[in-house]
Amino acid sequence: MELKNHWLAVNRVALPRLLQWVNLRPEESERTQMMFVFYTIVSVGLRWAEDSTVALFLGEYETNLLPWMYIASAVMSTGLVFLYSWLQKVFPLRQVIVAIAPCMVTPLVLLVLLRWGSGVSYLAVISVFLLRLWVDALYVLNDLNTSIVANQIFNIREIKRTYPLVSSGLLVADVISGFSLPWLVEYARLNKVILIACVVILFGSAILFYLTHQYRAAFPETPQITILGEQASRQRFLKSPLKRYVWHLFAFVGLLQVIGLLVDFQYLRELQSSLNDREIASFLGLFGGMLGLCELLIQWFVSSRLIERMGVFFTATLLPIAVGFLLPGVLIFLHLIPGMQGQSFFWGLVIVKFCDELLRYTFVMSSGPILYQPIPEAIRSQMQTLSGGTAEAIATGLTGLVIFVTLLTCGHFVPEPLQKWVLVAETMLIAGTCLKVVCQLRSRYVDLLVLSVARGQLSATNVGLKFFKQGVVKALAEKGNEADKHSCIELLAQIDSQGAAEVLAPLLVKLTPDLQCKSLEVMLMGGANPAYVPAIRPLLEQPQETNPEVFALALRYIWLAEPNPNLSLLEEYLNSRHNSLIRATAAALVLRQGTPIQKVAATKTMRRMLTHKQERERINGVKALREAVYLQALRIHIPNLLQDESLRVRCAVLEMIAATHLEEYYCALIAALYYKSTRSTAMLALTRLENEALEMLLQLATNIYKPEVVRMYAWRTIAQIGTQEAMEALWENLERCWGTTRDHILHSLLKIHKQPGATGLGDRFYESRVEKLIEQELRFLGEIYAAYIDFQNVDKQDDYQSSERILIVCELLQRSLKELELDVRERLLLLLRLLYSPEKMQAAAFNLRSLSVVNLARGLEILEHTVTLPSKSLLLNILDKRTEPEKLQHLVEAKIVEYESMLVSDRLHRLLLLGNLLSDWCLACCFHFAQVARIRLTSSEILASLRHPTGFVREAAIAYLNMVSQRVLFQILPQLQNDPHPLVAAQVKELLEKYQFKNYKK
Repeated sequence: MELKNHWLAVNRVALPRLLQWVNLRPEESERTQMMFVFYTIVSVGLRWAEDSTVALFLGEYETNLLPWMYIASAVMSTGLVFLYSWLQKVFPLRQVIVAIAPCMVTPLVLLVLLRWGSGVSYLAVISVFLLRLWVDALYVLNDLNTSIVANQIFNIREIKRTYPLVSSGLLVADVISGFSLPWLVEYARLNKVILIACVVILFGSAILFYLTHQYRAAFPETPQITILGEQASRQRFLKSPLKRYVWHLFAFVGLLQVIGLLVDFQYLRELQSSLNDREIASFLGLFGGMLGLCELLIQWFVSSRLIERMGVFFTATLLPIAVGFLLPGVLIFLHLIPGMQGQSFFWGLVIVKFCDELLRYTFVMSSGPILYQPIPEAIRSQMQTLSGGTAEAIATGLTGLVIFVTLLTCGHFVPEPLQKWVLVAETMLIAGTCLKVVCQLRSRYVDLLVLSVARGQLSATNVGLKFFKQGVVKALAEKGNEADKHSCIELLAQIDSQGAAEVLAPLLVKLTPDLQCKSLEVMLMGGANPAYVPAIRPLLEQPQETNPEVFALALRYIWLAEPNPNLSLLEEYLNSRHNSLIRATAAALVLRQGTPIQKVAATKTMRRMLTHKQERERINGVKALREAVYLQALRIHIPNLLQDESLRVRCAVLEMIAATHLEEYYCALIAALYYKSTRSTAMLALTRLENEALEMLLQLATNIYKPEVVRMYAWRTIAQIGTQEAMEALWENLERCWGTTRDHILHSLLKIHKQPGATGLGDRFYESRVEKLIEQELRFLGEIYAAYIDFQNVDKQDDYQSSERILIVCELLQRSLKELELDVRERLLLLLRLLYSPEKMQAAAFNLRSLSVVNLARGLEILEHTVTLPSKSLLLNILDKRTEPEKLQHLVEAKIVEYESMLVSDRLHRLLLLGNLLSDWCLACCFHFAQVARIRLTSSEILASLRHPTGFVREAAIAYLNMVSQRVLFQILPQLQNDPHPLVAAQVKELLEKYQFKNYKK
């Protein structure tokens, strides 16, 4: 038993270490292992079959028919790929995956038996050609099968770690088949070797059946033809970006295949001219064995780490770069070595083939399935089949055609010593084209990931002004939804408020009253212009037919636009027979521009309206005051209007205070922020004051004893002010404040459309400030993880083991730390949104908040291809689903924090030193834990919490003080009797009664 336990203990240590070596996580190990075994066994059989058929083919045809083989292989592979894609529409995906290998092996066995038993020589010759052709098709479908299965059972982040190990099954197969094939050929003819290979492939297919059965939840139950309507709609939205992405992916896969075939043809031609058929089979086996060992080491220990650290597109460029530059370089170098001129092409192509295979079956094969992850899951396997399999097949056919034409042309027009260099030049050209396609593919990768989460939005930055104005004219002129036309006018005001009048003025007489009001308001925002008066004047010619609000706005626009208005005409509108809004507007304009006698008459009119019994009269009177330059005797009515029973009147007064800059009533604007009914009006009014209101708002926002919701709206108002001083105040407080205050400021910055980008010097300045803030948050996260880990050890300490109450409160404290970690993670995402595309960061945040592991991986992938900060890899590890010790280890390795295990009491003191960083609930939990665990706290820690603005924190501090020092508590209790929080007030009352009763008994 002791030996067994010792072995288990060693195994528990060895297994995580082994997984760490191969960059794998425990939850991924079972799936990866089964995929690896399946792929290895099938690949061993395919390798034996391929090498045997290559030897038979070269012995029968030499290299003369290789171009035709490529063309025939392309035709057959294309047909089989389309058949495979069609089967996915008709049958469930799992059934197609499991059935494809046995169905493909059957014709291979029949062809071997045909060649073996045929007495007719030409049938034997044809069967060799068909055998080679069918093995190529088997390779295409097996690779498709494997990558589709991997994409189904792994998410976008898992596949970066796991697929290099899965695809290493091919490399292990190279080693096994490479070193076993020469021995197998000694004891069996090539026909028997192919039959043995078929049996091995069927055995691997049985493992695939078991794997898909174990993880059948990852495969859709229904054929792809039954896609739900919602998914179909989503695909229509993604159709255009998806099509572009798939075409680039198609080109990339095809060009890689062309590079491989060009290298392969030149390599086999040199091989055939130097060795006989049995030597070729043995050489291929030994070459594959040595290559497999090198590939295996890279795939197990380098590939996944390089893909995860440098990205999928960096690794995808390695093959075209290596072949494009290595091929001519090696050939020229070997040609210059004395004694190597005769064999320079042979050994040069062996080296290039070695590098091509090494990169193709490590980095390229590992990163291939990742490129299909942005495609919606409902159509991913079909797209993977068509773009992957079809691209390779078409590329194979075109390559065969190119080689055939090249050999034919070179034989007539190119000198014999230079004929080999023509294919070298073609290979270099294709490698360069492939490199360019990878760069274009990268730019569309993240865009498609983002589009798969949410739709993009129209903004002033992505719309052409001229064409947009034409669209507004068309939209307003045609029949349509009133709300849509209203939105068009609002958007026009945001994009070009100064030029809006040019578009809206000619359309005014054709619009509905509501749209006329909105249009005139937008035109007044841009300033009254005499050029548009003729278009507005018709609205005043028929007062009875014109809406009063439209008439008042038109009246105001014309009299403000004309340099010398006839004010006597305005006096006519002061008559009581006119609508109150028209009277009020006329009175305000007279007060602005009239003679003293005219102003007296206008003042009387305004006074009657402001004290009128009807609400509408008072509202219109207050609205008109916004346009008055001097309020004169009307000021005395403002205090009563601020306390008016009508909410609409009070809101109109707030707008008037801001419009006329009545400084003595600014305090009313601040007071209006406290009430939900007047808050939005107060915010707009304070925003209009700009820097005048900045100091008042900052005093309110930074006062921790004010209500949290009021402070939040104060920060939002500062952000909406948008001046340079307001922005600088936001940034200074962002760097100074912590916790929820920092959250409020970040949300406020993100609500306006002036986030710093990353282009100019000023922007880089903002970027450095955000980097410092991110580092602060990461440092705080390190403290959270350290505390969480140390509090996990409470049950191991003798002082606390026997108390169940201590363990319960400790669990509450740990839970509060977890909640605090979630707050910091959200804050990190908000900080990143200050630097990068809001659409991309919003899509990433949406996925990271999801409980789905697939969505989490998608969010991390968006961040990886968007964030460019030096701390990117650390952020990805922190935001990933990892344990607290793992995250703390990453922070320690990045030298963000230093960790040393502490006693629970010492760790609690360290947490309380960070009191302003902790959430209110976490701080209260610290005091509750100190109370039950009887940990001595300092007087400064206790006093700071007694003055805390949150009631339940004060309640926890009082409860702790009652435990450690009742004498001190009794002295300060009278000062706490008037606490505004009912919980604290009740607690203080209970304690006072308790102490008075004790003293009475004494």
